[in-house]
Amino acid sequence: MIRAFYIGRFQPYHFGHHAIIMRIAEEVDELVIGIGSAQKSHEATDPFTAGERVLMLYNALENLPIRHYVLPIEDVRYNSIWVRHVASRTPNFEVVYSNNPLVIQLFREAGFCVKESPLYVRERYSGTEIRRRMVEGEKWEHLVPKPIVEVIKEIDGVTRLRNVSASDNNSSL
Repeated sequence: MIRAFYIGRFQPYHFGHHAIIMRIAEEVDELVIGIGSAQKSHEATDPFTAGERVLMLYNALENLPIRHYVLPIEDVRYNSIWVRHVASRTPNFEVVYSNNPLVIQLFREAGFCVKESPLYVRERYSGTEIRRRMVEGEKWEHLVPKPIVEVIKEIDGVTRLRNVSASDNNSSL
C-alpha cells in the first residue's frame, strides 16, 4: 500500500488543486492532504480558517476514489525541523507530491521520495487570481468546484476577503 502526502494552503481550493489530487489518486492507495498555514485566517492572502478549508476539501473530495485524510498543519519558522513537524501531525506516508521548490528540497533532504506535481493551467487556476477576482467583483465561481462556492457563500467569504483586503488609509486623519 502506498500512502502519499500533498500540502497546500487552499485559499481557496480550486480546479488546479483538484486536477492534481485526482492525478495523485490514480497513483497511490491513500492520500494525506495537509492544509498548510493552518493558523492563518482573516488576511488578504489567507482569508479562510483551517476549519473552513477542511470543510471545502471534505465536500469537494467526497467522491475521491481512495481513502484520504485532510489535516491542518500549522507553520513552524524553522525549515530544518518542518518535515519532522509535518510527520508528527500526519499518518506515515512514503511519497510526497509537490511543486514547491522548498517543500521538495526539505522532504528530499529528509529522505522521502518526492514527485513533482505539475501545475494545472496555473495562469487560470491560482488562489491569488481567484482572490483578486473576489475582491474586484469579477466572476470566480467557475474556477472552483461547486462545493467550494457553497462553503464560501455560506460563510460570506467574499465579504470577509473584501473587508480584510481593504486599506485603512484615511487621508483626513
